[in-house]
Order: sequence, then C-alpha cells, then structure tokens
Amino acid sequence: MISLNKRKIGGEAEEVAAKYLESKGYKIVEKNYNCSFGEIDIIARKDGFFIFIEVKYRRDLSYGYPVEAVTYSKQKVIRKVATLYIKHKNLIFEKNFRFDVVGILGELEFPTISLIENAF
Repeated sequence: MISLNKRKIGGEAEEVAAKYLESKGYKIVEKNYNCSFGEIDIIARKDGFFIFIEVKYRRDLSYGYPVEAVTYSKQKVIRKVATLYIKHKNLIFEKNFRFDVVGILGELEFPTISLIENAF
C-alpha cells in the first residue's frame, strides 16, 4: 500500500511534469488513466503523436536516477494499459503512438527535469 504522503508527492511531481511538458508544446489529454492492469501518469498529444508518459521522481540519487526506475516489467505494464486505452477511446485507426519518460530529481520547487522521448 502506498502511503498518502508518497501519493501526494507523486501527484505533485506529476503536476511539475505536466507543466514542463506543456512548456515543450505537449497538449495534455488525460492524467492518471487507471485500469485493472495499472496506470499511465500522463497522456498527451504533440506533433501528431499520442504520447503515453511515465513520470518518475526521486528526491536524491540514493536509489539511482528517476528514469532508471522505468524497468522492462514497468514498460510492459504501461504498454498493456496503453493498448487498453487505445481500444477504450476508439483510437485504433491512429498510427502515431510513442512512450516518453519524465525524470524529476531534487526538490520539487527547483527540480532537475529530464525528458526521454520515444523511450521504449
């Protein structure tokens, strides 16, 4: 079970990521899309792509860089949730999808943000 504090911090990190993405030209379509398999943090559009975005936050490097937490098994879950989203939203005729990762490091007021486009 995730503590309320971790959930709150995660939500704040996702808001930081959303603002960052918007500043880079992304149009946020949906946040926190949930299904029985898992969750996608942010779904956005940019340059004709539907983009499924995983956000990872770390206060420091004790557990490594944030983007390193998007393991192969996590990628499989995100792909599965994205497939369900595509079917649920009737996007089966769309051709351009990709998966990006946003890593946020440090204090949320002044973080270091990294964006990996087409991460997997």
